[in-house]
Amino acid sequence: MIEPAGKVGRPRSEQAREAVLHAVDDLLLEVGYAAMTMKGIAERAGVGRQTVYRWWSTKAEVLFEASVADAEQELTVPPAPTPLAEVTAYLDALVRFLTHSPAGVAYRTLLAAAQHDPAVKTLIASNDVLVTSAETVLRRTAPAETPLDQPAARLIGPVFFWIMSGRNPAQLDTRDLAREFLRHPPQSP
Repeated sequence: MIEPAGKVGRPRSEQAREAVLHAVDDLLLEVGYAAMTMKGIAERAGVGRQTVYRWWSTKAEVLFEASVADAEQELTVPPAPTPLAEVTAYLDALVRFLTHSPAGVAYRTLLAAAQHDPAVKTLIASNDVLVTSAETVLRRTAPAETPLDQPAARLIGPVFFWIMSGRNPAQLDTRDLAREFLRHPPQSP
């Protein structure tokens, strides 16, 4: 594996990397973000602290990397025969991700941390998997050349607000949300 630009030292072991990523997921669920430490992550993974610090500077970076790959997979929906079916499938995946997935727990945790930590805010902005996944669906349902950042926020927003404000996700009607979204589709510039 090639080190990211700016990193020096030995290439990281894929086995050690996977152990660290699994450890951070487990610790998040067991002790929470505030109690999680780089030392604890290293101990849980069975690697030295230097190994963890060689690849990541903060626990947020470790958690972010652990959640992104899972999120990308969990939020990918195959093309559907109609825009309504596709948008509904995406919203269903989003609800599952935010309510049942360890990667979704990590994402929500990082968003909360970003409210008071500018470094975490920058980290999330560098690769916001929710926006990216929504844009992928919208590219298949919107006219070409349409800017998608605001429509993506409009698609994600109702589900995100519902779940983050503690409402029962079982009461969400994703098909109805998809219909409402498609009543005002993204427009070409």
